Amino acid sequence: MHAVILAGGKGVRLRPYTTALPKPLVPIGDQHAILEIVLRQLATAGFTHCTLAIGHLGEIIRAYVGDGSQWGMAVDYATEESPLGTMGPLLTMRERLPESFLVMNGDVLTDLDYADVLKQHRDSAAPLTIATYARKVRIDFGVLTTDQSKVVAFTEKPSMDYRVSMGVYGLSRTTLDGYTPGLPLGFDELVLDLLKAQDPPHAYDFDGYWLDIGRPDDYDRANAEFTTRKSMLLKGA
Repeated sequence: MHAVILAGGKGVRLRPYTTALPKPLVPIGDQHAILEIVLRQLATAGFTHCTLAIGHLGEIIRAYVGDGSQWGMAVDYATEESPLGTMGPLLTMRERLPESFLVMNGDVLTDLDYADVLKQHRDSAAPLTIATYARKVRIDFGVLTTDQSKVVAFTEKPSMDYRVSMGVYGLSRTTLDGYTPGLPLGFDELVLDLLKAQDPPHAYDFDGYWLDIGRPDDYDRANAEFTTRKSMLLKGA
């Protein structure tokens, strides 16, 4: 099984932690970087090959991970010379990818079964599989419904339930046909194109542990919770 980890972003929202370190290498707990946790999880799940899409401070990631042999994996690299969006880096490495593979952000902390995501993607025959997570969004204002300048309904600080993307995907190589290597391609653009073509993605609903480490408070929470969740996140590793 093959995984692609997107690790080329600048981590602007996580500054100052990412001033000198790429976001996937910020430490969680006393011994592990986020990227190390992810690679250990992938190896435990049976993934044997991983491509790291690197850009900002990529040489530090390359020095840290090496060839992946310390985790029993073969790791290679694709360098992003300019920002290409979430899916754009895949176009530059398309010819060395298998028909079905896993794609994920390099800053995700979760106990998601990565192998099962890829298996369900293959079984569904969908062009794209999106791991989803339930989120409740609270609106901190009273919400008004109006009709021709008249207030016809009012809800005080409502909560809305959504399923959001976890930043983990199963993808088929043929789904990338028709897109130009070297040009940006966002996740949003790909999904909208598939919906327009009436070839919808498959949803892999997950309700376990998931934390997207995108902001300083997320990072602080990850460190606070890691000690009690370490055995769950690194089981068998």
